[in-house]
Amino acid sequence: MGRILAIDYGSKRVGLAVTDPLKIIASPLETVHSKDVMSFMKAYFTKEEVEKVIIGMPKNLNNEKTNATPLVEAFVKHFKKTFPDKEVFLEDERFTSKMALDAMIQSGSKKKDRREKGNIDKISAAIILQSFLQRIQ
Repeated sequence: MGRILAIDYGSKRVGLAVTDPLKIIASPLETVHSKDVMSFMKAYFTKEEVEKVIIGMPKNLNNEKTNATPLVEAFVKHFKKTFPDKEVFLEDERFTSKMALDAMIQSGSKKKDRREKGNIDKISAAIILQSFLQRIQ
């Protein structure tokens, strides 16, 4: 039984989250530099069975593209070409960074940890993944 992996793609950093093998719980996995994400994925896919990949798609409040949307669309195209056997879904990522910061504050994270943008990115990926899981159930 494969996991579901979520990607919060950014020009500098990529937040990753993954489900447990039963696909019940979404957990932050890692934050990697955007130039290293494909090699990280190749290594991860050899260690873990991943059946679906969820990629956060940036949109404005009016559901139109943002200035980051073309960057993510290019990444999606490259990802599908590199990993044609992986089923890819796009998930709305509006407000996930704000939600991630709020979650860190509520959980008592130290200010130093909240300033680390990589932490926010991988928690954002977990929120994207949790949103997908709730939508498909």
